[in-house]
Amino acid sequence: MSQKVYTKTAPDAIGPYSQAVTTGNLVFTSGQIAINPTTGNVETTTIEEQTHQVCKNLTEVLKAAGTSMDKAVKTVCFLKNMEDFGAFNGVYGEYFTSKPARSCVAVKTLPKDVLVEVEVIAEL
Repeated sequence: MSQKVYTKTAPDAIGPYSQAVTTGNLVFTSGQIAINPTTGNVETTTIEEQTHQVCKNLTEVLKAAGTSMDKAVKTVCFLKNMEDFGAFNGVYGEYFTSKPARSCVAVKTLPKDVLVEVEVIAEL
């Protein structure tokens, strides 16, 4: 049976979905973008700043689920511009030190016109 995950320390979902769902020994996060959970706004403009905010949001969602970034087994990363890959990778590597499997793709647009979105699958 799956359970919904919710925390006030990460942004509320901006649509009909959950911040994350747990099932068995796994948690599946929804994609997180660079929304500041305190204000509900995107307040950063560079890929590095946005990636830090995304990873902070993911850290909080995973914490609420009872796990951590160290237990990530797979991430899917969406970049608005693949030219940001190097800068994104630098920040991403600070948070995902366990080096989970990963896909990273460029997309035309993301919600709220952000530069990056990341989703995670982690062990509980």
